[in-house]
Amino acid sequence: MLEKSKLAEKRPSAIGLLGGGVIGGGWAARFILNGADVRLYDPAANAVDSVQKVLADARRAFRKLTMVPLPPEGALTVVESVADAVRGVDLVQESAPERLELKQQLLAAASRAAAPGTLICSSTSGFRPSLLQSEMEGPACFLVAHPFQPVYMLPLVELCAGERTVPEALERAAAIYRAIGMHPLVVRKEVDGFIANRLQDAISREALWLVHDDLATLQEIDDAVRYSWALRRAAIGSYRMADGGAGMRQGIEQWAFKWPWSRLTDKPEMDSAFLDKVAAQADALANADPLPVPLEHKRDDLLAAVLHGLRSQGYGPGETLACWEQQLRDRAPYLINDVGPLRMPILEVPSRWLDYDGHVNESRYIELFGSATDSLLRSIGVDGAYRSRHGGYRTLETHLSYLLQLYAGDRVQILTQVLGADEKHFHLFHVLTRESDKTPAATREQLLLHFGARSGRGEPMQANVQERALKLARMHADLPLPEGASVNIRLR
Repeated sequence: MLEKSKLAEKRPSAIGLLGGGVIGGGWAARFILNGADVRLYDPAANAVDSVQKVLADARRAFRKLTMVPLPPEGALTVVESVADAVRGVDLVQESAPERLELKQQLLAAASRAAAPGTLICSSTSGFRPSLLQSEMEGPACFLVAHPFQPVYMLPLVELCAGERTVPEALERAAAIYRAIGMHPLVVRKEVDGFIANRLQDAISREALWLVHDDLATLQEIDDAVRYSWALRRAAIGSYRMADGGAGMRQGIEQWAFKWPWSRLTDKPEMDSAFLDKVAAQADALANADPLPVPLEHKRDDLLAAVLHGLRSQGYGPGETLACWEQQLRDRAPYLINDVGPLRMPILEVPSRWLDYDGHVNESRYIELFGSATDSLLRSIGVDGAYRSRHGGYRTLETHLSYLLQLYAGDRVQILTQVLGADEKHFHLFHVLTRESDKTPAATREQLLLHFGARSGRGEPMQANVQERALKLARMHADLPLPEGASVNIRLR
């Protein structure tokens, strides 16, 4: 695994995409929604429509996945050749069908046309990188970057170098993928199928044996997985509960490779009778538990719910989501108006914010106001680096007024007015409204105190931050006082 310091954020500005199928479309969506321009080469007649559909699904899924404003979308440009796709880009992502000769031809053409040092990555799910780079003129910056479907939701990307790949290419690629919300996993040595697919294939073989021997149906296998260890592994992985070396040793001695637990060395005969049986069970499963159409939306909603649950614990894939959201916050613009209050980007209220009565939970109003405060503080320079060196702000006093109910799908914005500032304090008033609605849905008045990173006590803010804070206060000094402001709080 690469050291975290070497995986600092490196957000790409332009991507060359070779292939716009299911995987290529997922890559396009993830890159475009993270602000990167995508140059797509795919001679298939329906390639653009396919990518646009996945992009629309991804927009919908991201609205459920994060409330942090995304950067301005990158542009999707369709080009006529591999050479047009790979010129002037930060990274080339090949996602053609799993045919070795086709991939080798595309990658060779990309290496001839791309600028020296351009990263070229393959989404292959099985071919070894040394085999794929064998026809390339510049193989040093080639590696496998194997994602999982849907690419725009699942954070894992397996990175695998070939014989002629330089280590620096892995580091650069990992930084780019982390910047678009992914978790790069470096495969130590070349191996067919890499890591996750080999694990998935082992589970699939056992499942097919159970069906073949009439020990279980597909529905029973799905229930056995999703109601048991799939939840545990999604939360904490496979081996963190082994209780160290002693527990691991005991588990291996007791269970590993012991009959009747495993038939991994065999596979059932895939004759027509067995295939008919499996197909019939798949039909029965689909009919017994039909999912809403389109299926992708339900899948994305369930994935968002799992990722949010893990994010609330700051663990595993949830930590990856939290890191990506923090990157978005750090880059998100906060519009400063010379003639009015500060205006946050418009956000859409997700359904997961609803209470039992169908209204938005009260705690979510506080979350929205907190985001507004954080955005304002970042606009004057109080970011992560500042907080670690000099300190930050804490709320001394706050007053909330809930005025209107909000519902799922409402588009809302927050206007923030600086009522006062001095060397230690910030006095703010937030107004939350629906888009194009002048009547407030809620307000929050807030008094903040600047504290030192070491002392933990009230201290003056640093000169550059203080200057920006006082400038904002002067800009807002002539604005009308919002209704209800300064009734309970006055700058101390």
